[in-house]
Amino acid sequence: MQPRDYTIRPATPADLDAARAVMLDTVYRDFGTGYVPRWHGDIIDPAAAYLAPERHTLLVAVEEDSGDVVATAALDARGPAHPPNPRQVAEWFPSGTTAQVRRVYVRPEHRRRGLARRLVAELVAFAEADGGYRAVYLHTDPSVPGAEGFWRSLAKVVWDEREDAGGGQGIVHFEIPMGR
Repeated sequence: MQPRDYTIRPATPADLDAARAVMLDTVYRDFGTGYVPRWHGDIIDPAAAYLAPERHTLLVAVEEDSGDVVATAALDARGPAHPPNPRQVAEWFPSGTTAQVRRVYVRPEHRRRGLARRLVAELVAFAEADGGYRAVYLHTDPSVPGAEGFWRSLAKVVWDEREDAGGGQGIVHFEIPMGR
């Protein structure tokens, strides 16, 4: 297999259709949920969710040879809402001072090349440069193959709903350390 080169950069309006396709393919193929409006509204309008607000960003990984968008990662200032998240998690990570990592998705044929790790590092650097974020938060569904292990390699678990009485939603909540 030929090594591939990628460029990671902020998305432009011209990238949005390709980025949306990566995201929708992921929620249908990997999550098996398909598009759920209350969870995925940002996927339908990524410009409003990530390009317009100053403290938000959407990154894309572009394969240099083809020019194709092959991965996405986003960050916004909306902390985890309660409900559906546990009240304590929402209190620990309030909106406005929490950078929430979202939509770290890589097309299957481009996985295992360090793209997700590079994208997350860029998101954390963006949050640190902002100056107003106190924490970087994310949550993941541990039933998605590889997701929990990947996030455990980068972040610390702050709440595992599987340990709650009744199991909650089964989601695992993480905090990624900031460098400052």
